[in-house]
Amino acid sequence: MISIELLTGILFACIIASFALGAPVGLALGGIAMGIGYMTWGDALFNVIPTTLESTHFSFILLAIPLYIYMGQLLTRSGIGDAMFNASQMLIGRVRGSLAISVIVVCSMIGAMVGIIGAGIMTSGSIALRPMLERGYDKRLALGVIMAGGGLGILIPPSIPMIMFASSTQNSVGRMFIGALIPALITVVLLIAYVVISCKLNPKRAPMDVVPEVQPTPKEKFLTARDGLLSLLLIVAVLGSIIMGIATPTESGAIGVVGAIILAIFFKRFKPRMVQKAGMQAALLVSVAMWIIVGASVFSNFHLLMGVQNMVAGFTQDLGLPPIVVIMLFQLIMLLLGFIIDEFIIVLMCAPIFTPIAVSLGYDPIWFGILMILNIEIAVQTPPYGFALFYLKGIAPPGITMLDIYKSITPFVLLKLLVLVIVMMFPELVTWLPSQLMDG
Repeated sequence: MISIELLTGILFACIIASFALGAPVGLALGGIAMGIGYMTWGDALFNVIPTTLESTHFSFILLAIPLYIYMGQLLTRSGIGDAMFNASQMLIGRVRGSLAISVIVVCSMIGAMVGIIGAGIMTSGSIALRPMLERGYDKRLALGVIMAGGGLGILIPPSIPMIMFASSTQNSVGRMFIGALIPALITVVLLIAYVVISCKLNPKRAPMDVVPEVQPTPKEKFLTARDGLLSLLLIVAVLGSIIMGIATPTESGAIGVVGAIILAIFFKRFKPRMVQKAGMQAALLVSVAMWIIVGASVFSNFHLLMGVQNMVAGFTQDLGLPPIVVIMLFQLIMLLLGFIIDEFIIVLMCAPIFTPIAVSLGYDPIWFGILMILNIEIAVQTPPYGFALFYLKGIAPPGITMLDIYKSITPFVLLKLLVLVIVMMFPELVTWLPSQLMDG
């Protein structure tokens, strides 16, 4: 009988090899688990597949994923990004670095609507990167705020990885969404503070915006503010319906889709072609996500049936580590995994294994879930192999090198690490708001 330690080593060696060869992620994970499982258990292994399919594809919680992705695709084509950007610029006014501040605010909102990191960064970058470079902003600052703001898409609800965490650990999606609000707010404030302070210390990083020759009329200002407010109200409607108990996260996704269509009509961007393109892109993203979910779930279930949870728990007990050090060890493992795999897979592989151990140590599962999301957000943006870096390279102008992107993200990654440490030290930042809004 092969030991659990050796099996785990073989599994991860096969995963790294398959990723290096460019194999599709979902098929690689599921195929590796079934191949090694068959050699270990024989035909009995195949009983895992139908139960895994039933628990993933027929989960009411996961029905929210296509709705949020479709909402995000509609919003990126409806003019909401431009409306938010213009309203934010008008609100901030002529402040050094105002464009970068607007980028953080707007990109984080767009990223939240899209719900996944890659789409958030690419959508944000296509709207804001070129205007900043054309106005003379330091390219590292411009690249850094795009990455930092767009990457917040998985931390600011609604978030696809949060839905996956809640589904795989049998926890409340609503509590996850509400618990993320304070950490997200802290992150946005720290990012904006960094932009303001760094631009004040080094004015060359962000020139003052030129006063336009023709000042906008009161009517134009009103229309800009109105469009921005309507865009913001959609986010409030989606989150508010969950917080107030009016709708489940899945139902709030449907509210978001209807709201996105209404906004597209209001902004005069609604066309059958737009809906078709949004639907096709959403279908493509959902298909990829569901294959990843199936493959990663088969892998995780096989790993759990092997006894990996007991192995990890026994290993941590044998070391005699304090509970908080165990949590830090889990964070380090997920940080390293983020160098080679995306956020979906990390959640589906690690959440079922690590979360029960964290709960057995006396920690709140929602707090641990938000730590995981914060960690993943950092991991996938960390050089040299953080995959989100390559999304930004894909939309950057020809003169931008990977070295520029690596250097641009460093201060923002350090700030997000600071948020991770703060939330780890003060769990109430996550647990207080859900207890106030959902336990009363």
